[in-house]
Amino acid sequence: MNQISESRMELPVTRREWIKVSAAFAAAISTQDLLAAKMDPPLEIIDCHTHFYDPSRAEGVPWPAKNTSLYRTVLPQNLRELPQYRPVTGTVVVEASPWVEDNQWLLDLAKDDPFVVGIVGNLNPGVPEFAEHANRLAKNPLFRGIRVSSNRVNELLMTGELDDFRRLADLDLSLDVNGGPDSPQSVAMLAQKVPQLRIVQNHIGNVVISADAPPEDWVSAIQAAAACPNVFCKISALVEGAARVQNPVPTEPDYYRPYIDVVWNAFGEDRVIYGSNWPVSERGSSYAFLQQLSMDYASSRSKSALVKFCSVNASKAYKWVDRPGRKAT
Repeated sequence: MNQISESRMELPVTRREWIKVSAAFAAAISTQDLLAAKMDPPLEIIDCHTHFYDPSRAEGVPWPAKNTSLYRTVLPQNLRELPQYRPVTGTVVVEASPWVEDNQWLLDLAKDDPFVVGIVGNLNPGVPEFAEHANRLAKNPLFRGIRVSSNRVNELLMTGELDDFRRLADLDLSLDVNGGPDSPQSVAMLAQKVPQLRIVQNHIGNVVISADAPPEDWVSAIQAAAACPNVFCKISALVEGAARVQNPVPTEPDYYRPYIDVVWNAFGEDRVIYGSNWPVSERGSSYAFLQQLSMDYASSRSKSALVKFCSVNASKAYKWVDRPGRKAT
C-alpha cells in the first residue's frame, strides 16, 4: 500500500490541474493585494496656502485690487467645489490683507467650517502694538502664525529688533516669509538668530521658472535656508513662476523638475510642504494641474515622501488643528 501511495504522489500533474492551481494562486495574490490596498488610509492633503476674502462685505477688501479676475468672493466652499486631482481634506489659510481685524474675520469664517485647520495671519512685527495683537489672536488655537515680507525681515535684522520674532516662538506660532529669489538668504539669517522659531519659506522664493538651468544665486539661497533645521519650504507658486515666461504655462513635468529638484534635494522629504496659492494660481493654470504637478513629483520620490509632503510636514511646521467633522464637509 505504501508503494502504491508513493507512486500516485509521483504522478505528473495534468495540464488541467496545473491551470486550477495557478488560477487559485493568482486569485490568492490578487486578494492579498486588494486587502493591502484597502488597509492604506486615504491620503491626507492639507493645502497650506490659500486666500479667502469677500469684496462684497461693507468695508470691502484692501486686496485683491478691483478690475482683476481675483476680485470676487472666495471662500472655503469655492475651493472644495474645484475639480481636483486628489481631494483636499483641509487648508491653512494665509491672510493677505494688512488690516489687523481681517485676521479676526478669517478666524470667524473658520469657526463653523472645520475644513479650515489653521490661519496664518498678517501682523507687522517691530511695531509697539504687535505684542498685544499677537497675544490676543494666539488665544484662538486656529491662529497658527503670521506672514511677513522678506523686506521686513531684512529691516529688523539690520536694526536687531528681533523680540517680536522670539515672541512668536514663545507663543508656539510659526513665521511665513514671502519675497523674491534672494528671500531664502534672509530666512537663513533670521533662522540662525532665532533658532527656536519655525519658519516657512513661501513659494520656493518666487523664482522665475524657465527652460534654463535654475539661477545659481537662487540655488545658493535655497541651500542656505535649508541648512537651518527650523526652516521649511512650501513648494508652491510653480505655475506663477512659469507664467512669467510663457502663458499658457508648459504642462510637461520635466519643465519644472530641475527647480523642484533643487528645493527637494536641499530640504529633504521632511521639510517640504504642499501649497497651491489658490486663487492666485489661476493666473497660471487650473488647480488640478498644479496639484498633479507637485504630487506626482513627490510620489516619484517615494510613497512616504508623498504622505509627508501632503500633510505630515505641515503638521510639524504649523501644528494645524485636526478638527472634528473636517472630512465630512
